[in-house]
Amino acid sequence: MEATIGKVFDSVSTFFSGVASGSSDEFPLCDTDIISGCEKELAEAQKGQDEGFKKESIMRLSWALVHSKMPADIQRGIAMLEGSVVSDTSPVTLREKLYLLAIGYYRSGDFSRSRDYIERCLEVEPEWRQAQTLKTAIEDRIVKDGVIGVGIAVTAVGIVAGIAAALVRRG
Repeated sequence: MEATIGKVFDSVSTFFSGVASGSSDEFPLCDTDIISGCEKELAEAQKGQDEGFKKESIMRLSWALVHSKMPADIQRGIAMLEGSVVSDTSPVTLREKLYLLAIGYYRSGDFSRSRDYIERCLEVEPEWRQAQTLKTAIEDRIVKDGVIGVGIAVTAVGIVAGIAAALVRRG
């Protein structure tokens, strides 16, 4: 169990430090075992007096949740982060929370809200490579969805025009 949590911590640290690399459409995924481990770690942290450890445990759980394959976990992670981002005064913690919110909304398919959070993140840390990569992925997805939407609209107009033309010829 500790080894699994250690892997998550290393992955999170590497990802936030800018060492990790990946293509614009591949972000880490987290499975239920890691989420369970993070939940247990947080439960233990809440029994103790170490506030720093509690905050780290909450961040690890938030990270795991928004990187989950399960939509309910992603929504839970978003809710945890939104509740805490308002009161954050540390620029590093704020950028990480904004980034995680952007990831959560990206994974949820809310690309507009994801873009809003990643832009706020880049205001805090303009040169952060992971945030820039996510922004590119979000913009690519918005363009792709827009092109698909236009294609659907054009197809619908074409079908309606075809039906109207057929009715005019008959009548």
